[in-house]
Amino acid sequence: MHSPGSVAFRIFGLDVMWYGLLIGGGFLLATIISYLRAPKHQIKPDFILDLVIWMIPAAIVGARAYYVIFSWSDYAGDWKKILDIRSGGLAVHGGLILCFLVGYFVCKHYKQGFVRTADLVAVSIPLAQAIGRWGNFFNEEAHGMQTDLPWAQIIDGIGYHPTFLYESIWCFCLFWFLLWFDDHKRSFDGQMISLYMILYSVERFFVEGLRTDSLWLGRIRISQLVGALCFVVGLALTLIFHIKAVKKGTRPIAALAVNAPENATAAAGSDEASVEAEADAANNEEKSSDEKNIAGENGEEQSKDAEASEDVDSGENR
Repeated sequence: MHSPGSVAFRIFGLDVMWYGLLIGGGFLLATIISYLRAPKHQIKPDFILDLVIWMIPAAIVGARAYYVIFSWSDYAGDWKKILDIRSGGLAVHGGLILCFLVGYFVCKHYKQGFVRTADLVAVSIPLAQAIGRWGNFFNEEAHGMQTDLPWAQIIDGIGYHPTFLYESIWCFCLFWFLLWFDDHKRSFDGQMISLYMILYSVERFFVEGLRTDSLWLGRIRISQLVGALCFVVGLALTLIFHIKAVKKGTRPIAALAVNAPENATAAAGSDEASVEAEADAANNEEKSSDEKNIAGENGEEQSKDAEASEDVDSGENR
């Protein structure tokens, strides 16, 4: 496959790059999905919009800073080149790291649960990655070693492993899996973000081994190192969050969702029974009141008859 070029179109003499369009489009779609699914995680949808305002600059700054720091020899002293993100050079891990750091403080400020928020956005992050990775295809970057496979990416007549495609497919499948898991299997807070860290790290570790433009720390590929650390942290968080949920006696979230209609029916039945009981009580009170009134009227009549009898007797005595 051949890239048609990095420029999507021109407007007012300015080149609009595929790289930016795809990353922006993926981010927008992920935001919409998180907004619509927020109530499922007991999060106000409007908070997602507040969060995104901070996440956009955090993602860009984090991704660029990470890339530049580990490629400093290519950017040292050239600030114009450092700030030129339109031509590529954004590292996913850097963007994610800064987004989670900033997101923690944003959640604290708005008094929203950080773990629940992380669970929510973890579902749609892979979709944004799956779309954004195609920017590497148009820029003819982040490819793998040479290959003669039928699906090779052709650059200057030479075939390379399309590592962007491998990651895009994996992330797209991961998105659908997390979406299904969140709806049917999620059982405790923190499970989704932990699962994302584990499964994305597995793919990134192996695909990174094919790339020819990896960032290095000595003789270690940085993305593989970070991926391995995220994998271990993801497993540890899964265990920690699960233990916390067990100690609290939290019922599985998925079970609560499944039993919701039954609970609603039971509640409705209980309400109907309460209404009937109240109606019976009201009828009994009315009957009791009527009986008291009748008894009172009979008593008054008997009293009057007695008085009349006394008057007659007194008249005869006179």
